[in-house]
Amino acid sequence: MQVKKTNFTVNATPRFSVLTEDEIEQIYFSALSVLYETGVRVYDQEGVDVAHAGGAIVEDTTEDSSLVKIPPWMVDKALSTLPRKVVVIGPDRKHRMELFKDQVYFGAGSDTPFTIDPKSGERRRATYEDVKNFARLAQALPNIDFHMSLGIVQDRAVGTYDRWQYLAMLEGTTKPINITAVDLDGLNDQLEMAYIRLGGKEEWRKGPIFSLYIEPVSPLSHSEEVIQKLLFSADNEIPFVYTPCPLAGATSPTTLAGTAVQALTESLFGIVLAQIRKPGAPMIIGGLMSNMDMQTTVYCYGSPEMALLSAAYTEITKWLGVPMYETAGCSDSKMFDAQAAMEATINIATAALVGGNMIHDVGYLEQGLTSSPELMVAANEIIDMVKRILRGIPTTDADLALPVMDSVGPGGHFLEHDHTYKRFKHEIWQPQLIDRQNFESWEMSGSKTFKDRVHERVLEILEAEHEPLMEDKMFAEIKRICELADERHKDEELDLDMFGPG
Repeated sequence: MQVKKTNFTVNATPRFSVLTEDEIEQIYFSALSVLYETGVRVYDQEGVDVAHAGGAIVEDTTEDSSLVKIPPWMVDKALSTLPRKVVVIGPDRKHRMELFKDQVYFGAGSDTPFTIDPKSGERRRATYEDVKNFARLAQALPNIDFHMSLGIVQDRAVGTYDRWQYLAMLEGTTKPINITAVDLDGLNDQLEMAYIRLGGKEEWRKGPIFSLYIEPVSPLSHSEEVIQKLLFSADNEIPFVYTPCPLAGATSPTTLAGTAVQALTESLFGIVLAQIRKPGAPMIIGGLMSNMDMQTTVYCYGSPEMALLSAAYTEITKWLGVPMYETAGCSDSKMFDAQAAMEATINIATAALVGGNMIHDVGYLEQGLTSSPELMVAANEIIDMVKRILRGIPTTDADLALPVMDSVGPGGHFLEHDHTYKRFKHEIWQPQLIDRQNFESWEMSGSKTFKDRVHERVLEILEAEHEPLMEDKMFAEIKRICELADERHKDEELDLDMFGPG
């Protein structure tokens, strides 16, 4: 029998840490200094007025912006009303994310101008059908907990593609969705679409079915569009992600600690403004923090610096008691290959081990310019493996198995023992796509590589029969909002250059 000891410590899961509490406090109080002494530039008059009414210092006002400085007491006050838990559900009420300390959820990224065609392997512009197919993949993959578009709908008007993206995602999945919005008009339309999908505004209040992605402009700037979305979200009980994306060496200091301080400064301003506007407004902070590659000048999605910054920022947000928006499942590779799998594995493992909450960008390639269905499916398997690691090694009497060893004895085997039959399915992780055959069996089964098996799984999901997720009447009503938006933007031409080269 296990000896019972005093002061016996148990690791329920493996532990991974980047910062000490002293270092977290050092970064936090440094951010308070920047927010109060350097300030942030705000390009929306209403946002300036809201901040000023709440106690902020306003200086250096120009025709289009003001420098806003936030005293530390305002941050303390805002944090006291900020929800420590944010819930986003799926429209079927079955899928849900409860975002708070150490609750881990994985999902895709959004708005890539390019995608890899699942049949031809060609890199091409993303369309409505691509966004819907990615949503279907998300629906079928058990380790993808929420969804983002993984493509920009480029076969619609430039001013309305966000509505069509949301419709495509609603067609493909009943999991929680993290949307983007072209502007305030687009956000309002998508909220109306969500009301229809749920059955009214009161149903939304019982559990919102999307969160909104908002990105301030590094360094230390908050655009008119960003502030408008923030205030609208606070007013309408929309959970929103306020996610700085500083680039170490370019739009933030090249040191990782300096980048973390700047990102936190930008996040804290969003928290303060939202809580002044409406105490209790639900939000998530964090984002994509990485480094610029000094040889290529690209924004790195697979670097160890990105993994370190994401992990450190997660520890900061846990210390603050704020849900965290993490980054993982992505790569700088141009296609799904060994580099993509390697980089995605490293950032998935670090994000999960440190306890990131809303871990996005699964399926990103090429610095977020291209989406890959194969990487998304492969990441599902990687996440599953990492989740097994997260379960750790319990050391209860049943797990230590001393009576089992005693009954089998020296020279015996455990294959037929009841303990093995009862425990192996839970204890031993079983892959779905990773191959463990011997060489001869592998040859006989077609000599398929991991990439081959992933590709087959992608096609299997996309070519399967899919039951409609909405009744025809509901779909038509939601689609009508998109069509009316197209009417308002009918004179606009789709400028493909705004979505990147190619």
